[in-house]
Amino acid sequence: MKLYTSTGDDGTTGLFGGDRVSKDDVRIDAYGAVDELNASLGLALVACDHEVLQRNLAPVQSRLFDLGADLATPIDSRKSDVVARMNAEHVKVLEQAIDEVDALNDDITTFVMPGGSELAARLHLCRCICRRAERETVRLGHRDQITPEAIIFLNRLSDLLFASSRLANKLNGLPDVPWISGSG
Repeated sequence: MKLYTSTGDDGTTGLFGGDRVSKDDVRIDAYGAVDELNASLGLALVACDHEVLQRNLAPVQSRLFDLGADLATPIDSRKSDVVARMNAEHVKVLEQAIDEVDALNDDITTFVMPGGSELAARLHLCRCICRRAERETVRLGHRDQITPEAIIFLNRLSDLLFASSRLANKLNGLPDVPWISGSG
């Protein structure tokens, strides 16, 4: 089987279930941002040698793949019944991970800037991409019915990525990078 199909040469792509949409459709923006988030999380994880972060973040990559499939499949699709939709259990797992990771962090006393260790900076970038994926998913939800937990999952994931970036710095012996206001 060839890697290329040429079916997208006209600027359209296929959704799971067979429908074709423009490659700049809001649905494609949503699951494309999730795909980008997954790739950036992979980039962060290759720089991560901390077991607690690996344990809590590595499984997220598979859930992001599930989320992409969820977003790529309209609720009313003829294939909707074969897609693993996001659910409350996925959100609960993230909340447990947030609690575990953040319990290892010091109390936050100021706004934190992205930076410190390379891993922390990569995780902050993941957090920013996650927020964009969340915005794109909300936008899709204004137009089409989507799984409500998709938005909740992304909202929690950005919190996990923030807590993880802070812990990455701590585990590497670096403090949070504090925001210094320009207002004096």
